Amino acid sequence: MTDDIAVKVHNLHTNFEIAESKNTSIKQLLVNAGKKHIKQRQKVLDGIDFEVKKGEFFGIVGRNGSGKSTLLKILAGVYAPDSGAVEINGNLTPFIELGVGFNPELSGKDNVYLSASLLGYPRKVVDGMYDEIVDFAELHEHMDKKLKNYSSGMQVRLAFSIAIKAKNDILIFDEVLAVGDEAFQQKCLRIFEEYRRTKQTVVLVTHDMSTVRNLCTRAMLIDDGKIVHIGSVDSVAEQYSDMNTKKDDAQETALKMPRTLRNPRTHSLLSNSQ
Repeated sequence: MTDDIAVKVHNLHTNFEIAESKNTSIKQLLVNAGKKHIKQRQKVLDGIDFEVKKGEFFGIVGRNGSGKSTLLKILAGVYAPDSGAVEINGNLTPFIELGVGFNPELSGKDNVYLSASLLGYPRKVVDGMYDEIVDFAELHEHMDKKLKNYSSGMQVRLAFSIAIKAKNDILIFDEVLAVGDEAFQQKCLRIFEEYRRTKQTVVLVTHDMSTVRNLCTRAMLIDDGKIVHIGSVDSVAEQYSDMNTKKDDAQETALKMPRTLRNPRTHSLLSNSQ
């Protein structure tokens, strides 16, 4: 990997095993005891190949279930792929899920030190950034309370504040602008605009095409675990919008069809009986 590349992903494949039946009661557990449980393998990522250059603000877009969040978790080291390779050139800070690395029984203050230590920062360094983290989160009067007493919005603010202050070479964000109140979202946008101006390497997953157009320097569209397009933000945003329109139209058409036509097997049986 050359020095100008921050992230390189080569031929990534990932599958999840999903049980076809679940025991949702004690009765079902007893009835199914000793039975062989069949599991389906669901392909989540299928041959993903791309690079993110240093200084890029790289957007990843796709419909729900397309594999975006799984891809970010592999980049962050949370998941391991079934095959393929991921190369990270530099230190990486992920902001993927609310509360990852948080302990609800600890205070907000203790969670700042816990999360920062998981990112590799010694206590003395965290001492120097602690006030800035609390200032950005605007949680001064809550830092001695246990995290389990925080609202989800308060937890988001604290987690995001840690991520941006414990700044690393590469930052990964998953739908951070979809949570929190409007004032917090505006603060996030200002931070992201600063990242773009200073050429901080960022990988951002979002459904908001205006965010992609305004912040990202390049983007990638994935669907059903495969890359559909990588290129300019305008071309990716346009293709994503077209994809949504076509799938929504197909769903609307299916709903308007008679029930027998929606089920090919039923329709076939009816045809054969005539």
